[in-house]
Amino acid sequence: QALSEIEEMGGGGNRQEMRVCPLTKRRVDMHGFCNPNGFQRSPYLSARGNFANIFHGSTEEGYKAYHADKYDEDKNPNGIINFGTSENKLCFDLMSKRLTQTDMNLMEPSLLQYPDWKGHLFLREEVARFLTYYCKAPAPLKAENVIVLNGCGSLFSALATVLCDPGEAVLIATPFYDGITQSVFLYGNVKLVYVYLDSKITGTNTRPFQLTVEKLEKALQDARAEGVSVRALILLNPQNPLGDIYSLSELRDYLEFAKRHELHVIVDEIYMLSVFDESATFHSVLSMDRLPDPQRTHVMWGITKDFAVSGIRFGTLYTENQDVSNAVASLCYFHGVCGTVQHKVAQLLKDRGEPVAPYWINQVYLRANHARLKAAHTYVTDELKTLGVPFLNRNAGFFVWIDFRKYLKTGTFEEELLLWKRFLDNKVLLSCGKAFECSEPGWFRIIFADKTHRLQLGMQRIRKVLEEREQEILAEEKEQPCQSDQDGKADSTDEVIFVSRHQEPTCASSSNLGDLIGLLQQQMRSSDWLQKNTAEQFA
Repeated sequence: QALSEIEEMGGGGNRQEMRVCPLTKRRVDMHGFCNPNGFQRSPYLSARGNFANIFHGSTEEGYKAYHADKYDEDKNPNGIINFGTSENKLCFDLMSKRLTQTDMNLMEPSLLQYPDWKGHLFLREEVARFLTYYCKAPAPLKAENVIVLNGCGSLFSALATVLCDPGEAVLIATPFYDGITQSVFLYGNVKLVYVYLDSKITGTNTRPFQLTVEKLEKALQDARAEGVSVRALILLNPQNPLGDIYSLSELRDYLEFAKRHELHVIVDEIYMLSVFDESATFHSVLSMDRLPDPQRTHVMWGITKDFAVSGIRFGTLYTENQDVSNAVASLCYFHGVCGTVQHKVAQLLKDRGEPVAPYWINQVYLRANHARLKAAHTYVTDELKTLGVPFLNRNAGFFVWIDFRKYLKTGTFEEELLLWKRFLDNKVLLSCGKAFECSEPGWFRIIFADKTHRLQLGMQRIRKVLEEREQEILAEEKEQPCQSDQDGKADSTDEVIFVSRHQEPTCASSSNLGDLIGLLQQQMRSSDWLQKNTAEQFA
């Protein structure tokens, strides 16, 4: 829609070729990312170029503000603390030491020359061995099925381009990592069809924001009824921003659904080694004995998250489909990884001090990283419990999905954006739910993989905003005592969010007294009954 409006301003380009049909609710509404109103188009750019020029959202706006006013304990103590960008800032000591060891510093002619566009063979062999071990593959994975690009964003762009024609679409469950929209749309003009998830606990939903085959079927059929050609399904496992880990049975159900409808499945497993609690078990798609449709299943991973090096752009694709592999490889010319970095990554992945397992990775890095992630997660969630703020308690990734709905008076996305800006004005950057296309206003993502002093100061700033907002809502309610409880308020079932760890459902009788008490406590915290019914009001 936004692209069409820019074209109407005279933004250039062939209108017949570039035309984008109006998008309904189930397709990506680009107005959530850019606003052409008042935009001065550039005569130097095409319509597509003008659109890329204004393509942004709250994530980009906050990211720019952060870089202009970064917090520094000594140089800028009043700067912005970044709890919005999903980075692991806990392991610089470990990674800097490893990446500067002598085996990393190799300089050979082959590293300074053009490589195979899929990546140097020595690296692809190492990636195959690494994924075989950590994904628990039933048989050794093959280097010929590995492709190396400069990050998973590039992989999303390349896959969308080779699997879909312009105007076609990919299924994805919301909320989801917002960078995917930019990756698939700006390059390939590929749309996203949303599978909207919500926080309600019902008969079929045993946990908040649960993805089911029924929801996938409905979204697919609705899109097809509108004439949209859906070519693929994207799965994030572990899921960003929820932190959910799909069980093997769930993964198989999703893959079987895709096979029935001849959909490609793109599985992003970039947080697979960032499961920091022993109570949670990650299952890779590559661990399955038999994939329902191996020629349409494509798995992504990278070192950015799991090895805390977001500044090193490296992502890898594993696919058995050689047509897809060759097509993606043709785009590696634009997204290649330099030879010296390929050498360093290969050395990192093969760090084996024992004949079976990578010694440094398992015994040093992962052990320390998981302990640090768990401690940081515990600190942030304990603070949220003290504030009485509901959240999803998961054990994977760097993020907590938080329910701030009780701080929205009218429960709209406009109010959510105002709260986000208020956090930013108080020098703490979060990510609001709209940036992830969440269907319910009031959800936010916070990144906890940070040093203790920044976590403490950031949570103090968050507490200040929430306490001020709470007082404002109380004051407004005193001025309007006769207002109906239903005006602008969510359904009571919307406010029931489990804080306890997710466990795979077994049977109804498995619920114990502790679960029920925890649920009741959470209902009390997420309700405003205690705020409304004070002793003074009763008097």
